[in-house]
Amino acid sequence: MIHQLITNFSGERASNCRKPFQIGTIALALTTMFLGAACTNNLEARRAEGENNVTAQEVADNTVQLVGKTVTIRSQPVRKISPTTFTVSDQQFFGSEPILVVNATGSVAPLPENIDLQITGPVANLVVADIERQYGLDLDPTLLVEYENKPAIIAQSIALAPKPGEISSNPSAYYNKVIAVPAEVEKIVGQNSFTLDEDKLLGGQDLLVVNPNPKVPIRASERVVVTGVLRPLVVADIEREFGFNWDTGFERQLEVEYKNRPVLIA
Repeated sequence: MIHQLITNFSGERASNCRKPFQIGTIALALTTMFLGAACTNNLEARRAEGENNVTAQEVADNTVQLVGKTVTIRSQPVRKISPTTFTVSDQQFFGSEPILVVNATGSVAPLPENIDLQITGPVANLVVADIERQYGLDLDPTLLVEYENKPAIIAQSIALAPKPGEISSNPSAYYNKVIAVPAEVEKIVGQNSFTLDEDKLLGGQDLLVVNPNPKVPIRASERVVVTGVLRPLVVADIEREFGFNWDTGFERQLEVEYKNRPVLIA
């Protein structure tokens, strides 16, 4: 899946509020994405358009409007409370209120350090007994007392969300895992392949992406979030698996330019 930012991405705050970003998605209909929490008076109007990407701060500030709605946030875990619960917060807002995440995916893994997670699930006002009954979980209410009747995200999916430089510097840590990579498109390599720009501060390499079902045109310098599985690049295997008919020149280009490097299958 590829979420595509149509407008320019910017992490800077405007004078009064953050601007919404327009995105598309390959597997879903066009949606709206915005990363700010300062302008929330038109939240419902934007949500009516199908938007589901929010910040932790927005969940805290707009719980009433978001309860029951499925949202997606990206954040580093702040505090592990139990094997199936942890908190996240909005790193862009100093002192922002932590949001509880309840892992209802059925799979528990160690929380990563210094790597964002992409978390998707419905927002709820936490009532431990209700969450246990609805999702078949066994939670310890004594550990969650301070979060009772506060906003929580009941995670239906949790994916690592590293940057391209983090991946290329240590690809084996992400091989055969579903990851969600936010980055700028650096170069269009072919009809169904492009690279994501590494963060120069991380000192890594650009990440090659192969998109077997390109339904939304991707352009250089666009900001996207690509969700897929990372694997070592073996050109012949990918061509055979997805029925590509790459010409010999393009195969050789991939083998030379991206030899011994990972590829993200979107």
